[in-house]
Amino acid sequence: MAGKPGTPAAAPDLVETDSYARKAVIASTVGYALDGFDLLILGFILAAISADLGFSGTQAGSLVTWTLVGAVFGGVVFGWLSDKYGRVRVLNWTILLFAIFTGLCSLATGYWDLLIYRTIAGIGLGGEFGIGMALAAEACRPEQRARMSSYVGLGWQAGVLAAALLTPLLLPVIGWRGMFAVGVLPAVAAFVIRHFIGEPKIFIENQKIAKKENSFKMLVADAATTKMSIGVVILTSVQNFGYYGVMIWMPSYLSKQFGYSLTKSAMWTSVTILGMAFGIWLFGQLADRVGRRPIFLFYQVGAIVTVLAYSALESQYALLIGGAIMGMFVNGMIGGYGALISELYPTAARATAQNVLFNIGRAVGGFGPLAVGAVASKYSFSAAIALLASIYVLDIFATLFLIPERKGAALD
Repeated sequence: MAGKPGTPAAAPDLVETDSYARKAVIASTVGYALDGFDLLILGFILAAISADLGFSGTQAGSLVTWTLVGAVFGGVVFGWLSDKYGRVRVLNWTILLFAIFTGLCSLATGYWDLLIYRTIAGIGLGGEFGIGMALAAEACRPEQRARMSSYVGLGWQAGVLAAALLTPLLLPVIGWRGMFAVGVLPAVAAFVIRHFIGEPKIFIENQKIAKKENSFKMLVADAATTKMSIGVVILTSVQNFGYYGVMIWMPSYLSKQFGYSLTKSAMWTSVTILGMAFGIWLFGQLADRVGRRPIFLFYQVGAIVTVLAYSALESQYALLIGGAIMGMFVNGMIGGYGALISELYPTAARATAQNVLFNIGRAVGGFGPLAVGAVASKYSFSAAIALLASIYVLDIFATLFLIPERKGAALD
């Protein structure tokens, strides 16, 4: 009876589990915050880099593009390596790679060396989300899994907000080279934090008994698994498509339709990001209590309704508040992927699944701004917003027919 919950012998195990889970979640959250912090800083300092090094608009934009290309590649490779060699170990590899090449960015003398540094730094960043989600899910108790995973998702929002607040203050003082140096500091912090945690017990045990299988093939091992993988890809693609479509084009929409100044657009962006953060937090709370599928459906219907309703708003205060509510539904779903994917795939393929399926969604989502821009230029912003709303119908069908419910399930 020593292992029975509620007996004195069980309590130390729970305390130990919760302590490790907190450390694992903090390490994973800091890593994903680094992802958001870095990408937003790059967006802020592109003009300064271009002015100093004489880049064209195309060259400047390619720095962002190739950072994302590197992130997708890094996500796939490091997810696979994590399933082979360990969550914490491979996360440290990604941080080391990112830190070295971000530091080199501050020493760049021209376009090609900076492009190479940014691409390799992006490769380092790519593994953060999926491996961190797998680590958090494996570290915590089943009844806490969605909440803990949602905290990792909040890391991105924290990183974005930190970059938005710090860059205007620091850039005029230390310049773009100094900003790249600042970008190394969170990486150092993440590396130090991870020094104090070991691999999850479930991963260690799995390594002792698991067959050496190809983790990529395990994502399409049979018809049922393939169906799940297609469903998850649809979910992540729609969420990323909607997120990038909203965040890239809404400031332009507000400026064109309502004459919003840059200051007002920045305020709208900040409030919308806060709404997204609340949505991610709330998703985790509800998913642990109600289930994954019902909350995904709730958010998907909410996204359709709020995106369409937003296009009818005209008051500046309504636009501000409406942006937060819309952001809650449009990006809040990221709070559910960590728990959902972790419960659908075995330990031997968990990090691979997290990174491959999410990064496919990120790649598809990258076409969101392009599609919204094309529809807006040919028809109107209202038509483009309707396009964004319509894609969540696909999400609903995927959730209903392709995704099983495994709330609180023991991990394989």
